[in-house]
Amino acid sequence: MNIQTLLNQRIQAAMVAAGAPETAPALTRQSAKVQFGDYQANGIMGVAKSLKMNPRELAQKVVDGLDLSDIADKVEIAGPGFINIFLKNAWLGKELMALRQSDRLDVPEVSAPETVVVDYSSPNLAKEMHVGHLRSTVIGDAVVRTLEFLGHRVVRQNHVGDWGTQFGMLLAYMERLRAEQAEISMALSDLETFYRAAKNCFDEDEAFANRARELVVALQSGDKDCLALWDEFIDISLTHCEETYKMLGVSLERQHVMPESAYNDDLQNVVNELQEHGLLKEDQGAQCVFLDEFANKDGEITPIIVQKTGGGFLYSTTDLAAVRFRQHTLQANRVLYFVDARQSLHFQQIFTLSRKAGFVKPETQLEHMPFGTVMGSDGKPFKTRSGGVAKLSSLLEEAQQRAYQLVASKNPDMGEEELRNISRVVGIASVKYADLSKNRTSDYVFNWDTMLSFEGNTAPYLLYAYSRVASIVKRAELDVAALTGDIQIETSQERALAVKLCQFEEAIQQVANEGMPHFLCAYLFELAGTFMSFYEACPILNEEEEVKNSRLQLALNTASTLKLGLSLLGIETLERM
Repeated sequence: MNIQTLLNQRIQAAMVAAGAPETAPALTRQSAKVQFGDYQANGIMGVAKSLKMNPRELAQKVVDGLDLSDIADKVEIAGPGFINIFLKNAWLGKELMALRQSDRLDVPEVSAPETVVVDYSSPNLAKEMHVGHLRSTVIGDAVVRTLEFLGHRVVRQNHVGDWGTQFGMLLAYMERLRAEQAEISMALSDLETFYRAAKNCFDEDEAFANRARELVVALQSGDKDCLALWDEFIDISLTHCEETYKMLGVSLERQHVMPESAYNDDLQNVVNELQEHGLLKEDQGAQCVFLDEFANKDGEITPIIVQKTGGGFLYSTTDLAAVRFRQHTLQANRVLYFVDARQSLHFQQIFTLSRKAGFVKPETQLEHMPFGTVMGSDGKPFKTRSGGVAKLSSLLEEAQQRAYQLVASKNPDMGEEELRNISRVVGIASVKYADLSKNRTSDYVFNWDTMLSFEGNTAPYLLYAYSRVASIVKRAELDVAALTGDIQIETSQERALAVKLCQFEEAIQQVANEGMPHFLCAYLFELAGTFMSFYEACPILNEEEEVKNSRLQLALNTASTLKLGLSLLGIETLERM
């Protein structure tokens, strides 16, 4: 049940009946303070201003025509025209019963599913995945899981970089190793070392550099031997990615890879179509598009170059081909790009050009989902202690080791196997949650002590909260499926927990609509805190049967909501910590 949507619909209908335009929004929000009710409608003032009415008078007309008797026991006007809504305890109890009896916690699938293409992770296969790939991968995966849960048809697209000039350099180095009869797969076991060695040869050996340039041309021309060498490199590189995805617990697989090279045969078609639409201009031998929308204050326009002077293509050409493919082949209604904020202008230009060229339907949504940078404590992009780029796999291994030390110190008698499993879950969850819990548009500072803390909005706190609720239910020694009786909302703590539990769907919908998992993280953190307040004030196991059953059901609902919410974020839960 999405309470916010239900209230918006009813209040908006009452507003229209009171003389407001049909498009006037009710702007119903969760109330910030308990004295303002559970929800507050804030749309009256704006409508009153447009109608030249006194806002409190309009609010009174709306309230007079508003029937919320089935769900609210008090509706009041506050301040200049806010409408405060206090939900009925009995109604909350019934909603929680429905929630408990549903595998989906009473969250319905959407009535009109969309095909949503999600472009995320997108590592460059010339190097191993590093910390810079973390945000795209975990934020994209959380949004994908949420959209799928709501019933949308989600198409994952891992737009990996597997094409271009640097691959000539790498192929030349593979060729040299093969001539020396070295084991290539061994050399590629550490892609960073391999890349540095190839780069050194390229910078210091002119003959090697010339051979690398020849191999780029051969690769792009479809040379059989060159492609075989390239395939071997790509296969090993993707295996590195898959190992990291498995460790990280994300849902990307080999089948979701749609590399830059896949669009190679379509790039000339993109240029031809732009030419047909009269969008191309030649500038110093290159084929460019100048979009007036992107002129600076002096009237100067940074062009989109789609074909270089020598005939080569660029990232922009590939991105345009990808837009065409996602519209015409995948039949996307919505395309989400989880790419860092530095690419914002690029995507604004690509989206605008795609519409002008007719590559997408007018109603198709193209959305760049930008994110900030992972920073070190020095305020600069996060590096290793030695100053290098942090490999993602090394970072995740360190997270598990740090979690092991932390969990072992708290559980000296725990068996090694259980200790290792708990430290794996806690370590990976800590890295992911530290990222997901931040507004994705902001930079954030990578800090081990903060992310592994059992206090504050962290993964260890939420995992502990879940295991604690699960242990309460376990100690009751009841068949939870046989728990019957109404959920009674009597105390203020029971009421606060009931309201928070009924707001789960709203948090999920925010993630789906805005591509921002931090809304769900904030909700789960608040839910855990609200449960702790309830548990301290409202005994469960020592109460008489009717109250005990009611409160146990509140605990069960809390455990189910925490578990499902964390799973949508791609985070495992633990029954014991």
